[in-house]
Amino acid sequence: MTRKGSEVRVLYGPPENPEVGGRCPAGADAATTQRRSREGDVRVLVTGATGYIGGRLAPRLLEQGRQVRCLVRDPARLRDVPWAADAEVVAGDVLDPASCERALNGCQVAYYLVHQLGSGPRFAERDRRAASVFAAAARAAGVERLVYLGGLAPREEPLSPHLASRLEVGDLLLGSGVPTAVLRAAVVIGSGSASFEMLRYLTERLPVMVTPRWVRNRVQPIAVRDVLHFLLAAADLPASVSRAFDVGGPEVLTYLAMMQRYAAVAGLRRRVVVPVPVLTPRLSSHWMGVVTPVPAELARPLVESLRHEVVCAEDDLVRLVGEPEGGLLPFEEAVALALARVRDHQVTTRWSSATLPGTLAEPLPSDPAWTGGTLLRDEREVTVGAPAEALWPHIEGIGGEHGWYSWPLAWAARGWLDRLFGGVGLARGRRDPDRLVTGDSVDFWRVEELVPGRRLRLRAEMRLPGSAWLELEVEPLGPTRCRYRQRALFAPRGLAGHLYWWAIAPFHEVIFGSMATNLAARAEGRGPVVPRWWRRRRRPGTGPREVSLRPLRPGEERAG
Repeated sequence: MTRKGSEVRVLYGPPENPEVGGRCPAGADAATTQRRSREGDVRVLVTGATGYIGGRLAPRLLEQGRQVRCLVRDPARLRDVPWAADAEVVAGDVLDPASCERALNGCQVAYYLVHQLGSGPRFAERDRRAASVFAAAARAAGVERLVYLGGLAPREEPLSPHLASRLEVGDLLLGSGVPTAVLRAAVVIGSGSASFEMLRYLTERLPVMVTPRWVRNRVQPIAVRDVLHFLLAAADLPASVSRAFDVGGPEVLTYLAMMQRYAAVAGLRRRVVVPVPVLTPRLSSHWMGVVTPVPAELARPLVESLRHEVVCAEDDLVRLVGEPEGGLLPFEEAVALALARVRDHQVTTRWSSATLPGTLAEPLPSDPAWTGGTLLRDEREVTVGAPAEALWPHIEGIGGEHGWYSWPLAWAARGWLDRLFGGVGLARGRRDPDRLVTGDSVDFWRVEELVPGRRLRLRAEMRLPGSAWLELEVEPLGPTRCRYRQRALFAPRGLAGHLYWWAIAPFHEVIFGSMATNLAARAEGRGPVVPRWWRRRRRPGTGPREVSLRPLRPGEERAG
């Protein structure tokens, strides 16, 4: 990279593309773009709007008066998000050329905020294909500006697959022929970010820790607030600017220093850290998967990225668009702000907001799209001596810190088993302890459908030999009573799926039966019920797998 006066020219990127590395000083075209965006006639496409960054960027674009269109695989996941009512939401996939062309039609600016990380060992190939499809569609649609958030990485040394893929995606977008701004950030500090969650849980849970040598590598963290500032400003760069920019906070720290400073901000004692050379990224990621809520399959590429020193080589974007109001946020202030958001339950998006490709693609077995096959079920029904309004908050608040209203040891064991096999486990928790929206994660479940006051449907994201759902429903029966219905559904995959179901079937009475009973007890203002036995009867025609709790007779009390 070379500098000459007020001109900056980038020396990397596809050399055959004359658009890469244009002039940077703001001129008349920048003023025109900014004036047009203030007038509100710029339509902006946001991909990854259900993810961590996209879910925070879209409402800020709306606040600026821009017309926002969101491309998502499942529009239902934005149904309960407050800002989505002011945006246009279209269904599609960045791997599908037709849906990209439809989504980009009429847009002047497009944000590319998706990646295929976690989709399997061939994620780089999927990333390459998706970026190529999106770049071609953007050029055909006449898009005037692409903005991409990638990873900060050194160019002169072999990179981890994750960082190499991020750089390749940026180069593909720069080679599209559309003016492109590639923003490259290292560790993003903000409530709910994967990097922050790893830092937080490692520091809080381990007063003494054995760590790999990379904890002494230099890192330039940046607050999520500042990342959003630069993303918003990049939309108004002049058309002559098409290049990559390094973005970072005001400090360069080691990861060890970040942990010690986090401990100081959080009011913890100084951590004792012993670096050792034998912890490979694979071993480190599995350790991260045990200690933090970030699963090993996501932790590993993040850990591999930290093997490199990731420090900004330039700050040209700051010179072009300026710093955020009040300046770039120092590390301690970013941590304090993130912790305050967590404490006040104001985490708007989390790393777990994003789902892997295909996670929500399969229909619920009761949907018309269900194509048949074996469906195993456990059904419960309880008449509750309290109005529906008293029961619903306990249903919506299930999981996370409130637990699952039944045998805690069984849920904990299932969570640890899931983590052992590379799943998300129970440590993922909830974004908000009391309120849900469609698409939220709830431990190892995902909210697939939410009808406030009536129905909550969760889809399992744990490691399973099949697909599973848990549906909780309340039906008003008058001013003082309601009916609670609970369905656990499992579509087994092969013999392993059937064996799994029948192996855990003996525990259903304790796990699912206790859940129904204790939810009813909470709504009625009673404490949790620990049953010694269950009175039950089979409903005609339900078969041996469908169990219903017998409603209490007047004056009768449950055992326990």
